[in-house]
Amino acid sequence: MNAETLPAPSELNAQGRRIFRLYSLYRLLIGLTLVGLISSELDDQFMELARPELFRNAAWFYLIINSLIAVAVPRPRHMVQVFSLALVDVLILSCLFYAGGGTPSGVANLIVVSVAISNILLRGRIGLLVAAVATLALIYLTFYLSLSHPRANTQFVQAGGFGALCFAAALFLQGLSRRLQLSETLAEQRAADVASLEALNAQILERMRTGILVLDPRNRILLANNGALALLGRDELQGRNLAVQCPALLGSLEQWLANPTLRPQSLQAFADGPTLQPSFVPLPRGDQQNTLVFLDDISQIAQQAQQLKLASLGRLTAGIAHEIRNPLGAISHAAQLLQESEELDGPDRRLAQIIQDHSRRMNLVIENVLQLSRRRQSEPQLLDLKYWLTRFASEFRGSAAPGQALHLHTLGSTLQTRMDPHQLTQVLTNLVQNGLRYSARKHGQGQVWLRLFRDPESDLPVLEVEDDGEGVPPEQVHNIFEPFFTTENKGTGLGLYLSRELCESNQARLDYKPREAGGSCFRITFAHPRKLS
Repeated sequence: MNAETLPAPSELNAQGRRIFRLYSLYRLLIGLTLVGLISSELDDQFMELARPELFRNAAWFYLIINSLIAVAVPRPRHMVQVFSLALVDVLILSCLFYAGGGTPSGVANLIVVSVAISNILLRGRIGLLVAAVATLALIYLTFYLSLSHPRANTQFVQAGGFGALCFAAALFLQGLSRRLQLSETLAEQRAADVASLEALNAQILERMRTGILVLDPRNRILLANNGALALLGRDELQGRNLAVQCPALLGSLEQWLANPTLRPQSLQAFADGPTLQPSFVPLPRGDQQNTLVFLDDISQIAQQAQQLKLASLGRLTAGIAHEIRNPLGAISHAAQLLQESEELDGPDRRLAQIIQDHSRRMNLVIENVLQLSRRRQSEPQLLDLKYWLTRFASEFRGSAAPGQALHLHTLGSTLQTRMDPHQLTQVLTNLVQNGLRYSARKHGQGQVWLRLFRDPESDLPVLEVEDDGEGVPPEQVHNIFEPFFTTENKGTGLGLYLSRELCESNQARLDYKPREAGGSCFRITFAHPRKLS
């Protein structure tokens, strides 16, 4: 868009209305000056009026009409109003021009000024029409005045000059105002683009999982996105001091300031929080040096790397399972035959049993790793958890060994979620069997409690699997969901890992917390039933 293609506006903008108010004030001042001039009878000394009575009446009319216009039309919105007022102004001033005796009266200067101001607001032909009316009025009234006053015959050149000034002022100011409008339009477009980019940047920052902080030289937090709040476990950080909110991060910052070439050490902002890797970038702003801080959750990166490693391991195991299972089956079968031999004594029979036990364990490890590589895609279904758990508990009790008890407690009415029922059965069976085993180890008889309720804060269904065993030592809590981590000689370390993976594939979450009365509590937080993906 350029000055030639800029369209003529049909409505006044805010700047145009401000110019019009100044134009109205100017007309009022001119009207007051003319009325004051005729009231003080100085017009006889300074002006030779051709029609004194007409001049006085026109001056009063000019003041009155402009006062009424200022009250009735304080803020015109359409160009038609501006054109009508400019035309009325030119016609009244033309009447004063005639009554004042032509160009010697000086009223022609006021007409040129009026045409110039009106063309600041008007565009194109409508502005030139005002100039044309003013020019025709000057020339015609000069001719009409010359019929009764012969001295007016010498005023034609001056009247034509004022008419040319009207057109020159109109063309010049229209071009100037068009350029100013173009600059204003471009400035508004640039401001809108900048505001749009700023809003987009703010939205991107808020949606980023990477935590972002901006610190001033006194380590006061100027900006913190939602990712930083979540990673640091805070509800509000802006305006707070980093030394109070996260001393560990402040230590990393001081280490980086001392030697920017060293990579800052990873940290944990709060207990049970994610492991964070900070990075710092200097952010100059005027005379002060701010600092931009990025916080990355490396626990997620480690988990992704672990998943890739396990996927590769699964593919490798699937390739060599046949070669391993054949000799493993032969070893297990040979150990079984040795156990059946009557010639073996007690110690040798014990060694054969050890061979068979470890063969079963190796086979179980192969089966679990193969399950990682062959795990089918989850097929979530709408489940009534209260009904489903009742049926699960009934079936489990029917196949439970003597000395094992499964208790079920449900709160609330219908609790629904979307989850693959087969995978939920696999997860719950693993958790219940683990709980029964640890409970029986401590008390001789095993018992597990299933508690189903609705979380009051998130309004999501929650299932807790509790046992009264020894519980998990605090130093091992962070490792229990890692693959191949086990504290038992016969365990594979894949049960809890697979359970969490199956929950996450159904948009559920599996967590551990100590039981208040002693033992363990594994909590499954299910997804909302209307959450499809």
